[in-house]
Amino acid sequence: METIFTISLLMMVVASILISYRFVKGPSIVDRLTALDLMSYNLIAIIALYAALSEDTLLIDAAVVLSLIAFLGTLAFAYYLINQSKP
Repeated sequence: METIFTISLLMMVVASILISYRFVKGPSIVDRLTALDLMSYNLIAIIALYAALSEDTLLIDAAVVLSLIAFLGTLAFAYYLINQSKP
């Protein structure tokens, strides 16, 4: 079972590297925002996998807090984009 968690963690790290590429090379601000959201949710998945691997319940609390912050950041940025496009 530990091998499955390790392989999953490695796959999530590779996905984070690919997401980072899209964040840097994104042609528009919306692409970069999407990549940043995906990166934060990928980090939440990595924390959850590591919490399951190490059997540490405190890390799940950190993942929940990070997901709330990421969601609020997405809402704030979407509000900014909507208000910026209005004359």
